[in-house]
Formats: sequence, C-alpha cells, structure tokens
Amino acid sequence: MNNIIGLALFALGVVLLIFGFNESHSFSSDVSRVFTGNPTNRSIWMVIAGATALLTGLVVALKGVRLDERE
Repeated sequence: MNNIIGLALFALGVVLLIFGFNESHSFSSDVSRVFTGNPTNRSIWMVIAGATALLTGLVVALKGVRLDERE
C-alpha cells in the first residue's frame, strides 16, 4: 500500500513540476519578471509543491519497498 501511495505522490510531483516550469515561461510570468524580477507566485508554488511531492513520494515508495523486503 505504501508503494502505491508513494508512486502516486511521485507522479503528482512530476506533473506539478512540469506545470510549474511551463507556467514560469508563460506570458504572465514574463510580465511579472519585468516588473518584479521574479516569475508569478503561482509558478513558484507549483515548483515548490512539485518538488515536495516528488521527494515525499520517493521516500514513501522506497520505505515501502524496504518494509516489504524485511518480511
């Protein structure tokens, strides 16, 4: 069960990272970058959430594999 949850979180993290990187190269991020020097908050939060979900999913999936191997 941990493997499924971990892999789902990992996949969600990959999707959020892709959307975050695409959002950071959008027109609205370019406009925001001109005035503030940073991309939009939405793209930043997507990248942060994606990285967090990806790492959490990886840890949960690997921990699940190790627990299954012990039994």
